[in-house]
Amino acid sequence: EKVSVLTLDGRTMVGILLSCDGSMNLVLKDAVERIIRPKNDEEPSQEVPLGLYIVRGDSVAICGRVDEELDRTIDWNKVHGDVIGTTKHA
Repeated sequence: EKVSVLTLDGRTMVGILLSCDGSMNLVLKDAVERIIRPKNDEEPSQEVPLGLYIVRGDSVAICGRVDEELDRTIDWNKVHGDVIGTTKHA
């Protein structure tokens, strides 16, 4: 299944979930990192290909299934948004 992963440092990766373990380590196939830029940024948002990618479980904030039909209709180069920021441990 195609999943979206948000990491504790605010990165967003999307790919086919191949494997996971009890520590929440994830193996993604055909992974891309989605870099969403603010509206006032001259550089467009982009998707950076990562290929086969391992996400360490201790850096995963959220992992969820992607609606692939809806995802295909979005031009990610035209999407803008504000930076989420990082997660702080208390």
